[in-house]
Amino acid sequence: MGELSAYYLVIGAAIIIIVSYLYNILAQKTNIPSVILLIVSGYLAKEFLGFEFNEDEWFLPLEVLGIVGLILIVLEAALDLELRRKKLRLIGLSGLIAALSLFFNTFFLAIGIRYFIGNLDMLTAVIYAIPLAITSSAIVIPSVTRLERAKREFLIYESTISDILGIMFFYLLVENLDTNGATEVGFNVITTIGGTLILSVVLSYAMIIAFQRIKSDVKLFLFFAVLILFYAIGKLFHLSSLLMILVFGLVLENRMLFFSGFLRKYLYEENVKRVLVDFKLLTRESSFVVRTFFFFILGMSITLAGVFVPDILLLTLYFIVGMFAFRWLLFKLIFKRDFFPQFLIAPRGLISILLFFAIPKEFRINEFELGILLLSIVVTSLFMAWALVLNGIGRYGRMKRYISILHAVQKGRGMINRKTKDRENAA
Repeated sequence: MGELSAYYLVIGAAIIIIVSYLYNILAQKTNIPSVILLIVSGYLAKEFLGFEFNEDEWFLPLEVLGIVGLILIVLEAALDLELRRKKLRLIGLSGLIAALSLFFNTFFLAIGIRYFIGNLDMLTAVIYAIPLAITSSAIVIPSVTRLERAKREFLIYESTISDILGIMFFYLLVENLDTNGATEVGFNVITTIGGTLILSVVLSYAMIIAFQRIKSDVKLFLFFAVLILFYAIGKLFHLSSLLMILVFGLVLENRMLFFSGFLRKYLYEENVKRVLVDFKLLTRESSFVVRTFFFFILGMSITLAGVFVPDILLLTLYFIVGMFAFRWLLFKLIFKRDFFPQFLIAPRGLISILLFFAIPKEFRINEFELGILLLSIVVTSLFMAWALVLNGIGRYGRMKRYISILHAVQKGRGMINRKTKDRENAA
C-alpha cells in the first residue's frame, strides 16, 4: 500500500507540474496570472479527492518551499538587473515608488486592521500589515513580459525593490522587538544592513572567483547549496540574509563593473559567461517548480468559510481601494501621463504568505483569518490581469495600433511628397 501511495504521489506531482506549465502558456495568451489558477486547482483537487488538510502537518513543508522560493525569486530578479548609468533614473524612481507604497500601505492597512479586527495594539497591526504591503516580484516578473521595455523594466525594478525593502522592514522590526529606545533600534538597523552589505560583497567576490575555477560539470546545485547555506546562517545571526542573495546576483550579472581595475585579472570572463547561461536557466526552472507546489498546496489549505467573512471582505475592500488610490496619485505626481497599466500592477503573492507564516507566535491572533491574505492575492492579481488585457487588446491596445498605423501612413505620405519634389526639381 505504501509503494502504491508513493506512485500516486509521483503521478500527482508530475501532473501538477504539467498543468502549471500549461497555465503559464495560458497566462501568456490571456494575461490571467497562473498563480490564481494554481490556487484554484489546489482547492478543487482537495474538494474532489475529499482530502483533509492539516495545517500543522503542512506548515513546515510550506515554510521550506517558501524560503527556497524566496531565495530563487530574488536571485532570478537580481540576475536580470543591469547597473548602468542610463538606468540610474529608472532605478531611483522605481525605488522611490516602492518605498513610499510600502510604508503607506503598511500604516494604512494597520489602521484598518485595528478597526475591523479590533483588540490589537499598533505594533501587532503593523506586523500583520507588512506582508500585505509588499508587491510580489514572483507574480510581476513573469506577467509583464509582453509590455514595452521601459514599462517592463520599471515594474521589475519596483517589485524587486519592494520585496527587498518589505522583507528587511519586517525582519528588522520583528528582531528588534525587545530593543529599548529608538536610538538603539536605529543603531541595530544600521549595523545590520552595513555588516550584511560588507559581508555580501566579500562573499560574492569569493564565490565568483572560486566557482569559475571549478572544472567539474556538476556545480550549479553546489552554487544553490552554498547560497542557501549562507542565507540560513545569516538568519541565525540576525543578518539581512536576502540582501546577501541580492548582492550576489547583482555582482554576478554586473561582474565587469565590480571586477574593474586590478580586480579584472581575477575574472575569467569566458568561464563565468558559460556557467551563467546555465545558472540563469536552472534558477528560472527551479523557481517555477517551487512556485508551482507552493501555490498549489496553499490552494489546498483554503476554506471558503474563512474567506466570506464580513469583516474580512470589508477590510480587503478598504485596503484595495486605499492602495490603488495612493498608487494612482503617486504615478500621477511622478510620471504625469502614460502610467497605464503600471499603476494597476501591484499583486500580492509568495512573499506575503511567507512573511505571514513568519509572524512570531506571541503576536499570532486567532481573529485574523487567512482569508485576507487569499483575497488580497486574488483581487490584486485580477486587477493586474484586467489591466494587462486592456493594455493588450482593449481600448489602449487599439489606440496604440491606430497610432502606429497613422505614423506609418504619415511616413509613407512624406516619402511620396519628397519623391514628387525631387522629380519637380529634376524637371
